[in-house]
Amino acid sequence: MQCDASWYFEDVTAPAHSFNPFRTLAVHRNFRLFWFGQTLSLVGTWMQQVSTAWLALELTNDPFLVGLVSAAGTLPILLFSIPAGVYADRREKLRIVRIAQVLFVVQAVVLWWFTWSNQVTIGVLIVLVLASGLFEAFEIPARQSLIVRLVNKDDLQGAIALNSGGFNLARILGPAVAAVVIAQLGIAWCFGLNAVSYLAVVIGLAMIRLPAGTDEVSEAGRSTWHGIVEAFSYIRNDRLMWILIRVVALFSFLGVPVLTMLPVMARDRLHLDAAGYGTLMGCFGVGALIGTLMIAGHAARLKRGAVLTACSLTLGLAMVAFGLSTSFVASGVILVICGMAMMGNNALINGLMQSRVPDMMRARVMGLYVTVYIGMHPLGSTVAGWCARQFGVSHTVAGMGTLLFLAAAWVFRKYPEIRDA
Repeated sequence: MQCDASWYFEDVTAPAHSFNPFRTLAVHRNFRLFWFGQTLSLVGTWMQQVSTAWLALELTNDPFLVGLVSAAGTLPILLFSIPAGVYADRREKLRIVRIAQVLFVVQAVVLWWFTWSNQVTIGVLIVLVLASGLFEAFEIPARQSLIVRLVNKDDLQGAIALNSGGFNLARILGPAVAAVVIAQLGIAWCFGLNAVSYLAVVIGLAMIRLPAGTDEVSEAGRSTWHGIVEAFSYIRNDRLMWILIRVVALFSFLGVPVLTMLPVMARDRLHLDAAGYGTLMGCFGVGALIGTLMIAGHAARLKRGAVLTACSLTLGLAMVAFGLSTSFVASGVILVICGMAMMGNNALINGLMQSRVPDMMRARVMGLYVTVYIGMHPLGSTVAGWCARQFGVSHTVAGMGTLLFLAAAWVFRKYPEIRDA
């Protein structure tokens, strides 16, 4: 079959667009303040995430409990993101995000103190991770619905991709810095530096000035349950949104082992220490950054459905290859591909959904998206941890990758409207 690159882009007769993934940052001051502050803060967040997984492994030496700690961070999101989205639709989104960032500082300081004083236990760790997940359940829907207010709808896909790009730039830097800090100062100081890093996003959010009426409050008199039902009804009656939300659930469940089982793969399959684990996380982040910047640069002319199809199939194959790999170098290269495919998939689905949803219910619909995408992680993490205990981590990652590839091939064949979106 002849390979035609135009399959991925709009017709060449369309107006030309230069490849500039950072154009949205240059044009929109509020988004620039938000992006730089959040990206710096996320470096600390990734330091904490890497350190939390490694600390759980040191405390328990049990892959199931490593998966359980990961699940603890996402379980509150599964339970509370949808009502939190209703709350955000009726409040000032910027204010909610500001308050949540302060609470993240408190959580990081408490985790630092327990670890530094050698009083941390697996129970304490799970409770603090649960608290962080609860704060995220309210912060993420508000932040997702805030982005369109920092730019405009024409630049929304580029902003979403850049937001993912900043997240994944931090994914590269955070684990690398964490590896050095763990080796030189100990795990506790990863948590302490994360607390300090939140100052960047707190300052950036404080400097944002939205035009009057942009961050409006609506429907204050209606019940939370009514808001939830309205969001479900909207998604269920929009065929493409209904397909996308089910795709998100499937891919979140089957794709999560490549990350939650990474510390176990690093230690038991590849025989690496914390520094090697951090390097592998960084490889995934490099791929994710490349993928999101490519989408941001071509956002105006990208055939999103076609690229989404390619990313989804590639992720399944890459997971199989990673599960079977015994080479540190090969695993790093495969994780770059995994990162490109997974984050490309996430940014494109997010952009497709946000381009369709009306502003009046944006936060609750994104709350549902977050519930499905992040909230499926506890299930995927727990299943992956159990399978790793029973059958080995290598077979678990490769097996779930196989299921992901087969599911993607079936979904995109059955629903051609996704490919044409």
